[in-house]
Formats: sequence, C-alpha cells, structure tokens
Amino acid sequence: MRVFKGAKIIAGAALLSLGLAACGSGTSTGDAGGADQPVRMRIGEPQKLFYPSDTVESEGAEVLASIFAPLVKYDEDKKPVEFVAESIKTNDNRVWTIKIKSKFTWHNGEKLIAQNYVDAWNYAANQENAQSTNYFFARVRGYDALNPGEGKTPSTDKMSGLRALDEETFQVTLKQPFSQFLTMLGYSAFYPLPKAAFDDNGKVTEAYAKKPIGQGMFQIDKPYNKGTDQTINLTQYEGFPLDKPKFKKLQFKVYNSAETAWNDLQAGNIDIQEQLPPSAISAAKAELGDRYIDQEDASIGYLGFPLVASDVYDDPRIRRAISMAIDRKTITETVFSGTRAPADDFINPLLPGYRPGACQACVYDPEGAKKLYEEANGPRTLQLGSNMDNGHKEWIEAVANNLRSNLGVTVELDQVEKFQEILDRLEAKQYTGMFRSGWLIDYPSAENYLTPVFSTGAIKTGANYAGYSNTDFDRLLAKGDSAASLEEGLKYYQQADDLLLRDLPMIPIFYYRMNAAFSEHVRGVRINLLNQVEWASVEKVA
Repeated sequence: MRVFKGAKIIAGAALLSLGLAACGSGTSTGDAGGADQPVRMRIGEPQKLFYPSDTVESEGAEVLASIFAPLVKYDEDKKPVEFVAESIKTNDNRVWTIKIKSKFTWHNGEKLIAQNYVDAWNYAANQENAQSTNYFFARVRGYDALNPGEGKTPSTDKMSGLRALDEETFQVTLKQPFSQFLTMLGYSAFYPLPKAAFDDNGKVTEAYAKKPIGQGMFQIDKPYNKGTDQTINLTQYEGFPLDKPKFKKLQFKVYNSAETAWNDLQAGNIDIQEQLPPSAISAAKAELGDRYIDQEDASIGYLGFPLVASDVYDDPRIRRAISMAIDRKTITETVFSGTRAPADDFINPLLPGYRPGACQACVYDPEGAKKLYEEANGPRTLQLGSNMDNGHKEWIEAVANNLRSNLGVTVELDQVEKFQEILDRLEAKQYTGMFRSGWLIDYPSAENYLTPVFSTGAIKTGANYAGYSNTDFDRLLAKGDSAASLEEGLKYYQQADDLLLRDLPMIPIFYYRMNAAFSEHVRGVRINLLNQVEWASVEKVA
C-alpha cells in the first residue's frame, strides 16, 4: 500500500501516459549537464529505512523502484506483463507457478533465485517482523500459522503455501482462488531479498535497510542515514539484463518544501520534480513547454476519521455532513488551478469499476450539511491534521474554511512538518482528529482501493488508519476475490464500494492529476501509473 506525500515501473511502450522532453531555451545556474553529474530528482523524506516489505509511502517506494525490479509491470491497458518473471501460470486462480528469468543477478553478483522470493515473502508475512505489508500475504495458505495473534508466538517461520520448486521456479498456493493475484505482483511488497539481507536469526538487518542490495537498474552508493542525509546517491548496475538507463548516476534529493524544490528546478539545481505545488502550476505551463507534464493520475485525496482512537465521529451522519459541507469544485478549480477533479467515488476514474456520481454525500450542499450536522449533535470543535508541504496547505485551509462557514464550528489545524509524523501517530492509534490522507495504487485494480485501506484485516497490518470494520464489507471483498473472472469480481467490489459510500470512514475529496516538471538537462521523462519515473527512458542532455 502506498499512502503518499504518501504512494508511485513501466518500460518501453508499456506506459499509461508520458511526457516527452524538449530542450529548453532558458539559461540555468545548475551544472547537471556535465557527463559526470547525476540526474537529480526531488523526493520528500522517506518514512522509514529501505525495508521493501515495510515501505508503504511514495518517497521510499520511488527509491526502492530504482534499486529493485518487479515480477511484473503494467502496459498501457493497465494489464500485468512479465518483467523479472519468465512466466506466471495458473489453472484455477489458486495455485500459481512463477518462473523467473535466468539472467538477473543481485548487486553483489549473486544469482537471483526462486528461494530469494520465498525467503522475502515469509519474512514479510511473519507477525514477529511487524512489516507494514504483512496483510498482502494473508491470502497465501499457511499465513495464519505465522500470524496467531497478539501475545502468541508463530509455530513456524514458513508459509505452507509457498515453496521453491527449483532454482528458477516457485509455487504459491492460496487459501482461496484470487483473480487479482497476478496483478498484485508488481507491488514492492513482493520484491525478493538476497541472503545478505538477513542476520543469523533470520532478521533483515538495519545495515541492509540503509544500503539495500537489489536486482534492479541502480545500486545505492553508501548507507542512507535517515534524518541527516539530504541526498541518496545511486550508480547504474552494469549487470542489469534488460533495458538499461542511458545515464550512470542518479541522485534523490530530499526536500521538505515543494516550493523550494520548484525554485531549484527553475535554477537547474534539480532535474525532476514529480509533483509541483499549486502555486507553480501556471508558471510551469507558461515557462516550460514540453518540460511540463500534465497527465491523469490514479491517486485519491481523502479526509479520514480516527474511528478506532476516538468516538467523536462514530455517528455516520456527522461524517456525511462534513462531506456535504466541502466545496470540492471550487477547491479543485481555484486552489489547484483545475489540476484536480472533484472525487465522487472511492474508485478512481482510471480504473474499471468507477461510477460517476456514486458518492451522493460528495455533492456540495451547505444547508443540508448544517441541518444534518445539528441533528447528529456534531462536535463544536473539529481538529484537522496535515503536513503543509507538497501543496497541502492551501486545500486543507480551504476545507477548514468550508467547515467553519457551513457548519458553524471551530476548526483547529494541526500542522506538522512531515507527513510521516501523522502516519506514525495513526499507526499507533494515538491520533484523535480528522486527518489528511491520500492513496496511490499499488497495482491497477479496483480491489486495491478497498482491501488495503478499509478491510478489517488492514487495521493492524494495512493502511486502514480510520479503523473501519464492517463484516458485510469484508464478505463482499472475499466474494470478489474468489470470483471466476475479473468482470464478475468487479460486481462484488462495487457492492463493497457502496458500503463505503454509505458509511464514509474517509471522505474522497479529489482525484489527482500528475503535474510534474523536468529541467533542460534531461529529456524522455515518463511517469507511470504508479507515479514512478521510468528511468530506462530518461536521457541526459549535454
């Protein structure tokens, strides 16, 4: 799962949409055009070190995507295509046989083998290791033995449904058929791990997480010290067997302020900024020409309610009234200069399953909102928490003003510097106010907007920060999972979506658009469906 800014693999023609570069005509003060200079990309500070199965936000995922290569990528029709995998076969959507290509090696020179996937997935699935993506393995047979519950110790460290058949082949047996399993395999939770990642007790070491050994395009140059290092430097891995980058050095530069990054991009001091602040959109359109990227995005921006940590919002009428009091159209047109679209479903319009106007409580109705809020005896003071970088300050303040004006309440803004502060407090179930959130898909399926964010199982090991739990919702997800076809499964996912639209554990506010930019020192910048740069297409310009 990727809760982003708080999410973010497609090579060659396998692109949802792309931005093609042209050499700029302006003069910059940067020196990235030199042959020895890296391509430099702005990111926010990753929430954690680089444990693949413990990374659920976009900044860390962007770095990991350059170091690791996934089993599958996605084509322009959002269908999975083999990448590291040579083949992925099943006859019943329950038993899956995965064969990997023979030419992949780890950055330390060791051959990539099937057992590397078995070891990594067993580690991620074991409750003793407290990995954030643990829940993604819940469908594998034997998962329950690794997750007996709080206060209990697993009786094994291996899932019975996961085994290597030979050096290049492993088999996954699920508890029940799951038609989306192949689609899931492009997500970072399913990356392998080398033997060097583990200590003598079978734990992934902190030393490894600071300087992960991957099997992807780039290898990290030195250990990353979170909180102090402002750059993450990588070098192209010469042993990568598929499309290689056309440049040798890559550098991720950590910025807390999107505005500061935009100024540096204009000055030529960074080369790629994946999301511009709203204040920069007009200037970027006018100044950058083809170096400004504007494309559809599969992400959703939310406001969430802490249903586990607080009983203030237990009455769904309160949540519905708050939703009805928010003027999404004005916010998207004014604050975001039309670079967002009002959200009206929990499923993004880019994916099959979206239904226009499904969210009736997303329709702006200030009079109806106030009446409903008073009937539900809503609290007179609301707390709203958010990081204020990356363009969130403006829209969060606009929402607060809507609530003040339309509900007659006091709204206190809990402003934090880094989004990870909110994530950490939510994970600990210690946050009691409304909170900004967002969801960037892990893989292109309507199911991915539902299970990781709202299922009961995702409260402890997923991204269900609201703490929403509904047995009917879980039951419908299970029916969708076990459906014989994707089309049949989608019907059940939409029924589960209907329950979310009724209960509103979080409020969909807007659908993102990708508003990125790059400097005159690079060209061929493409950003895929997962909001990650396709490094094989990027070139430096002398």
